[in-house]
This record gives sequence, structure tokens and C-alpha cells, in this order.
Amino acid sequence: MVRGKDRFVAIEEQIDAPVLNGRRITLRPLELEDFADWQEVRRRNADWLTRWEPRRAFGQPDPVEDRQAFAMRCASRRRERQLGTGWGFGVFVDGSEPELIKGSSDDWPDRRRGFVGELNLSNVVWGAFRNAHVGYWMDESRAGCGLIPESMVTACRFAFEEIELHRLQISIVPRNRRSRRVMEKLEFRCEGLAERYLEINGIWEDHLRYAVTAEEWRLRRDELTAVWLDD
Repeated sequence: MVRGKDRFVAIEEQIDAPVLNGRRITLRPLELEDFADWQEVRRRNADWLTRWEPRRAFGQPDPVEDRQAFAMRCASRRRERQLGTGWGFGVFVDGSEPELIKGSSDDWPDRRRGFVGELNLSNVVWGAFRNAHVGYWMDESRAGCGLIPESMVTACRFAFEEIELHRLQISIVPRNRRSRRVMEKLEFRCEGLAERYLEINGIWEDHLRYAVTAEEWRLRRDELTAVWLDD
């Protein structure tokens, strides 16, 4: 992987455990100690999430039910950071903020910094491309509170200003209206439809491809941070 010296130093500084702070959210790598919280959210949102995700390979252990598989998942994310090929983050919020709670208070574990979802920068390619694919998911009970758009802007700041990527790409199944709504709120550019682009839940699904570049980020940085990150 060929990179300029300054970019290499910036990435080296982010290897161990980058912590990114938004207005209401914190993004940080998941660790084995997060297993119980991650498992609880994934179990409760199984129907909500699995319809938008690739099927697990035959014989592959389920990290939701297998603590060792979750540990291996965390180790894989750590290795990706070391190689500069990916940055995976858990999304955590302050559970004391009532505006983030929709529905019965019984839906919410009482934790100071509650785990609510994930945002991942994956398949990072350097050289002439300097691109990452972005994937995200959110606890259904907190969907619509603006936490993913805030997380996305926080991740953009990290990607474009700290590790100096040039482009982020987000691919969404057209009927996934919730995920598309995130892109609409942020007014990210849609590059068109990629037919049968990814295998999702056993089906080769079309995807709408959205993107934002470093040039677009520089033009819109103040606007996006004012809306989503500033107090």
C-alpha cells in the first residue's frame, strides 16, 4: 500500500482505538466487553436487520450467539485498522437524553453510554482511488432520531480530515427507505443504480449508489457540521 508520509502518520495514529465524538453520539471500535450489549440489540432487531444483510456462510458461527465468534469479529476489525483497510465503529449514545427515546421506557436498557448501532468504513483502497464503502445500521427503536446522519457526518470528518480518503460510497437497496432517508437528509449525491450489485439475504439486489468526495466535503463541511454536530 503506497501512501504519502503524512497520510501514513495520520493513519498510524488512528490504529489502536479511534474515538470520534459527535454532538450526541460517540463512535468507537467494538471490543469483547461490548458483547452483551451488542447481542441484546442484535437479538431484539433480528427481523429489522437481517433482511438488509448478506446471509452468513454455511457453517459459519453466528457472532450474535457465539461470544468467541464476536471476539474474532472484533479482532478482524482491529486487523483491518492495522492494515489501513477498514475502520469499524459502534455507535453509542448517552441514554439519559429523553429526546432519543421513542416509545416505552421499557424498551431501553438504562446505560450511560448505550450501544445503538454500527457504522463501518470498509474495503478501503488507497493509491489512485482512496475510497471506502460505508455501511450502517441502527436499533429500530431509535431510528428517525437523526443519530445515523450525525454518525455519518462524524465519520466524514474522520475520513476526509484525519486519514485523508478522497471518496466515500454508500450502496442502498432501493426499497430500504429508512437508509435512503439518511442520504436525503444529508443531500449526498446519487450516482445511479447498480443492477444486482450485492447479495442481500440470499438475493442479488440492485443498489442505489451514493457518494461524497473530499472536494464536496470541503464545500459543505461548515453546513453539515452546523446542522449535525454543533451545539
